[in-house]
Amino acid sequence: MDLSDVRKRLEERELSLSPHAAKSAQSRGREVPEASSPVRTEFQRDRDRIIHCKAFRRLKHKTQVFIAPIGDHFVTRLTHTLEVAQIARTIARGLNLNEDLAEAIALAHDIGHPPFGHTGEQALAELLPEGFRHAEQSLRVVEKLERLNLTWEVRDGIVNSSKVREDIFAEGYGVPSTLEGQIVKLSDAIAYINHDIGDALRAGIISEDELPREVLETLGSRHSGRINTLVCDVIEASYAASGLLDAPDQIRIQMSPPVSAAANVLREFMFQRVYLWEGRREEAEQAKHVVSELYRYYLAHQDEIQSDFVLPSDPAWRRAADYVSGMTDGFALEAAARLAPSSVRWVRELRVS
Repeated sequence: MDLSDVRKRLEERELSLSPHAAKSAQSRGREVPEASSPVRTEFQRDRDRIIHCKAFRRLKHKTQVFIAPIGDHFVTRLTHTLEVAQIARTIARGLNLNEDLAEAIALAHDIGHPPFGHTGEQALAELLPEGFRHAEQSLRVVEKLERLNLTWEVRDGIVNSSKVREDIFAEGYGVPSTLEGQIVKLSDAIAYINHDIGDALRAGIISEDELPREVLETLGSRHSGRINTLVCDVIEASYAASGLLDAPDQIRIQMSPPVSAAANVLREFMFQRVYLWEGRREEAEQAKHVVSELYRYYLAHQDEIQSDFVLPSDPAWRRAADYVSGMTDGFALEAAARLAPSSVRWVRELRVS
């Protein structure tokens, strides 16, 4: 038996997808050419490489929103990533697009996130000569640090996955070239604005009766209902992408105006009441202080960077940044406790309260 017949059969199945879908056999390829897998398409191979890499494993100990939570049910960067992948696959399947590509991009879109979520990202952005953005670091992780040699389509989706605050559909830091990448960018927002509600309720920051009426009336009052409304609306509003209808000149992933407006209202509510809540300001500043202290320390003590997650040929600032950004929350706190004990006192107080 020729095992390569398995891959060929999988690639033939992709021919039944929408003409607007990315096809693995038509990929723009990898930076370093290599022989194909006999039993997996190129996008399936990318997905598997991401799942097995060290940076993906560390996501289970990285913060999503709340720093050092003690409850079992708070969202981590890993559980967020899995929710994004599930939502993206559902939308891609509904639109007759490539599920494997959407899943691969989703699984890697946050793989370069530093400890303490966007607070840690902001700290490094203020310190590094070239700034810091987690999507760019995620691309750096898969290209340079883990050397996964992924396809162009997956790398494009990763680096263009970030959003800005203004609008859920704002182009922000770039638009993915594939519809599957655009699905992941939107699925990221669908996931976090909903699961972060649960964490905020669990932490006592908001109550259910404070959610905007427009959100409850349009999207629903329950977590599962809101996600179902958003996912179904994206599929319906974007159905031209399926190739099963007469398509307009420009195909894009979108929502209907009422649902998009409600999603933006919910997103802004979460920014005001949760992400930028004044009660979390001290906690966020302390977390930034931990990241800043670690970066400065390892910048000055390069010999103490014991990791294969840095490149010896890089300048000192890049090596320090790669090392610190790769840390889990717990590892960062333990390192800071040794190097600057006063900087982590707030965590002990948080866990006691």
